[in-house]
Amino acid sequence: MANEINQNQSTDEVVVANTSTEAALEPATVTANATVEKLSNEKKPYVYKMSKFEKRETIMGYIFSLPVTLGVLIFVYYPAIQSAVYSLYDFSGYTTFEFIGFKNFIDMFTYDRELTLKVFKNTFVYAIINVPVSLLLGYLVALLVNVKVKGISLFRTLFYMPTVIPGVASGILWKDIFDETYGIMNQIFSYVGIPRSGFFADPSTAMITLIMTGVWGVGGSMIIWLSAFKNIPGVLYESAKIDGASAVRRVLNITLPLSTSMIFYNLVTGVIGSLQVFSTFILAGNGGKGPDECLYFVAVKIYNDAFVDSRIGYACAVGWVQFAIIGLLTIVMFKSGGWVQYGED
Repeated sequence: MANEINQNQSTDEVVVANTSTEAALEPATVTANATVEKLSNEKKPYVYKMSKFEKRETIMGYIFSLPVTLGVLIFVYYPAIQSAVYSLYDFSGYTTFEFIGFKNFIDMFTYDRELTLKVFKNTFVYAIINVPVSLLLGYLVALLVNVKVKGISLFRTLFYMPTVIPGVASGILWKDIFDETYGIMNQIFSYVGIPRSGFFADPSTAMITLIMTGVWGVGGSMIIWLSAFKNIPGVLYESAKIDGASAVRRVLNITLPLSTSMIFYNLVTGVIGSLQVFSTFILAGNGGKGPDECLYFVAVKIYNDAFVDSRIGYACAVGWVQFAIIGLLTIVMFKSGGWVQYGED
């Protein structure tokens, strides 16, 4: 009897222990089930799946952009990287190819210092004069043809036509016009009693003559100015007229402030283009240097160093210095562009 009582007590204790364990595990089980249910109820991240049409359009877009991408990689980035490598070598283009580090850059401002400074001085003088003159003349021409009169499209076409003439053809044309011996300008001067001029053959007039030939292409910037003028709301001009503002006042207070973004664009591109001028290679004599090297610009020096003197490594170094100067000036212009007003301002 005692054994049965002890056995029953042990069984009851086991049952109580199992019951207690189940009670203790029940909250944890409920919590785990709730967590699993919550995770299953959460929304999975949305993954956009393109349709067949969109996939085809995307593939076609890559195919059509491939020629441009390859062109930029092959004809822009690869030559740039290659020139950076060549600038560290004594490379003649044929047999000589010796690593010299930064010697080309050092020679530029030591051994070749006088000529380097003269070339950069000529380039900066040309840019300082040419950029403002081109901006002003292009702006005035655009204002002149920005009117609604009969036949104005013809005048716009006539102003723009010189820009489609290739640079080589226009260079030969100007060289003949301003020739000191038989040029048509000197013939006109002789006819009206004005002394003949040397133009490109005279150091005192060569730079001015070159800038005069640049006026030939103001029609290109005229189109850009016109596009800016067309974006100015006409209601502003109408309100100014009602208030009695004159034409000059309307230009100064409406047209000029609302076209500053295009002024800034033409300024940046004009500076970059002027610092890369190469037209004197055709216009000026003495290998594109002009008389007394007064028209010897950086781009012409790069050409002469590379293809005349066979110093390709040195020419690449000059090109990278030119690139650094242009990049620095571009950064300065962008940093000082607080005066520019954009459409959303």
